[in-house]
Amino acid sequence: MSSGAKELAWFKSSYSGTQGDDCVEIAITEQAIHIRDSKDTTHPPFTISRPAWAPFVRFAAQH
Repeated sequence: MSSGAKELAWFKSSYSGTQGDDCVEIAITEQAIHIRDSKDTTHPPFTISRPAWAPFVRFAAQH
């Protein structure tokens, strides 16, 4: 796990399934948005810059 990832304030996405599958967690900092699989938090989070967040979400919603 990347340094400091455990200290981030993670919350589950409102788009995550209610059955416990396909869940992602998000942590927001001043510099970036961090995304991780809630079922396996041992992997490093995917990190994206704040300006790139909205285009990323639009792209993900289309696929």
